[in-house]
Amino acid sequence: MSDLRSRWRRSFFGLFWSILQPLGLTLLLSLVFSRIFGMRITEYAPYILSGMIMWEYVAGSVIGGSLAFVQADAYIKQTRHPLAIYTLRNALTGLIILVTASLALILWVLLVMPQNFGWCWFAALTAFPILGLVAWPGATITAYIAVRFRDLPHALGLIMQAMWFVSPIYFEAATFRNGDLHVLVDYNPIYHLLQIARAPLLHGEWPTLANYAWSLGTIVILGVIAVLVGRASEKRVIFYL
Repeated sequence: MSDLRSRWRRSFFGLFWSILQPLGLTLLLSLVFSRIFGMRITEYAPYILSGMIMWEYVAGSVIGGSLAFVQADAYIKQTRHPLAIYTLRNALTGLIILVTASLALILWVLLVMPQNFGWCWFAALTAFPILGLVAWPGATITAYIAVRFRDLPHALGLIMQAMWFVSPIYFEAATFRNGDLHVLVDYNPIYHLLQIARAPLLHGEWPTLANYAWSLGTIVILGVIAVLVGRASEKRVIFYL
């Protein structure tokens, strides 16, 4: 709550900026991309919006989480809390913003594509805990590395930008497959994470088992790495602060 209050302190719209900001950017991008790809803006805009809010959460959690220990140095030096709670704080703050931003996506789909509404929408709700469980260990790993190598947050900006270009976040999966780049879709965890929300909301379909398998596999791999890195580095963090 402290993070949310400080984020929009003295702001008139406050938390509503998490809805207005992605909506405004979505309208601008969809006006351009819908003409380039020859798609209806009413259907392409929710595709962009879904990719934007989910990717911004993951990227923001990883990049922002890399600074979690540095920004919490005063707490770390005075207490003996498990260090993972500082990256959890970052992931939960972003998750609240993601849930709020998702309201705009849900409302848009209900107005433009009401035929997609059905029981499968319950599957879209599972995207929130799955994304949170991806972002938390991802942020924890980068936080341990960044406390030693302070250039990492800047490098992560480039890495995330590169991942944006090779993932179907704004560009449709068919664009990659038509260009004989199906590997960037079928074997890309980001695509499967996005499909857990996109399949029910945008297509009225249940996510596939492959979508969940790739997502849960990503959680397990990142979780194991985070635990191993934490055990090896937690006692040395205070010396780097």
